[in-house]
Amino acid sequence: MAEPFLDVVDLHKQYGTTLALAGVSFQVQRGEIFGLLGPNGAGKTTLMSILSSLLEPTRGGVRFLGRVFERDDRELKRAIGIVPQDLAIYNELTARENLRFFGALYGLGGRNLERSLDAILDAVGLLDRGGQRAGTFSGGMKRRLNLGAALVHEPKLLLLDEPTTGVDPQSRNHIFEEVRRLNRQGMTIIYTSHYMEEVEALCPRLGIIDHGKLIACDTLPRLLQILPGRIRFRVAVLPDRLRRRLQDLPDTRLVEQDSQPLALECRDPNTTLLQLIGLCRDEQVEVTSLDVEQPNLERVFLHLTGRALRD
Repeated sequence: MAEPFLDVVDLHKQYGTTLALAGVSFQVQRGEIFGLLGPNGAGKTTLMSILSSLLEPTRGGVRFLGRVFERDDRELKRAIGIVPQDLAIYNELTARENLRFFGALYGLGGRNLERSLDAILDAVGLLDRGGQRAGTFSGGMKRRLNLGAALVHEPKLLLLDEPTTGVDPQSRNHIFEEVRRLNRQGMTIIYTSHYMEEVEALCPRLGIIDHGKLIACDTLPRLLQILPGRIRFRVAVLPDRLRRRLQDLPDTRLVEQDSQPLALECRDPNTTLLQLIGLCRDEQVEVTSLDVEQPNLERVFLHLTGRALRD
C-alpha cells in the first residue's frame, strides 16, 4: 500500500499544565480534500500551526511526502501553502505587489513569476484589481487575495484555516470553486471551518477534534450514519394494530410522547417514509402532518461535541 501523503502520528502539544493536543493521529492521501472540524478551543489552531511548522509538538510527529517533517526542512516547508484565519496581506501594497512579495519570500522572481501573478489574480477574481491597494478591498476580496498569496509558490499541500470567515456569499462561492479547481488539478487540501455546510460540500472525508483529541474521522456518509434519520408525524388516531406494525418495522424505532407528534428513528428515512404511508393507508388512518429530518453533519457534530457554549 502506498505511503500516505501526510501522516500525523500521536501529536501532543502542552502549554504549561494545559494539554492542547492529546495524541492526535490521522492520514491524508494525495489529492484529497480533508475537512477538520472542532469547537473553539478544541485544538484545531494548534494542530494547523504544527502542520505549517509554526509550532513544534511536545510529542509525536508528522511525515510529509515520505519524510519526517521538521521545522528546518526548507524543501518540505516550500511544498506547503498556508491560508491563515487572520488575514496575512499588506494593506499598503497593491494586490499584485502582495503576491510579488510573497513570491520573493520563496525565492521567486523574473518573468515566470510575473506570468504566474496574472494567472493567480485571475483565479481569485482580482485580475482587474491587481493595481489597487489591498487596503481598499472589501473583506471578501481580501480573503481571495489571502488565498492567492498561498498559491504563488505552487504548493503540493494547501492548509485552509477558516478561509471564508466574514465574506459575502459571492466571494464564498468563488473560494469554493477555486478550491475545487485546485483539487481537480491534483492539489491536496486540508480545510477547517465552522460552517458545516462548507465541509459537507467540499470534503469527502473529515475529522472532528475536541478537547485535543480526534473523536471521529471517516468519510462523510459513514459519519452521518452515527445518528438516525427522523420522521415526525401526526395521525388522527393511533390504533394498537398500527402501533404494533410501526414497532415491527426493521431498523426503525417508534418514539411516542405524551402528546403528538410521533417520531420514527431510522437508518433510511426515504424507505421508512414509504412504509409509514403504506401502513397508514392499510389501516385507514389519516396522516395530518409529516416532516422528514435527514441526518446532517451539524447534528452529528453537536452529538459528539455537546451543545454547551465554548469561549
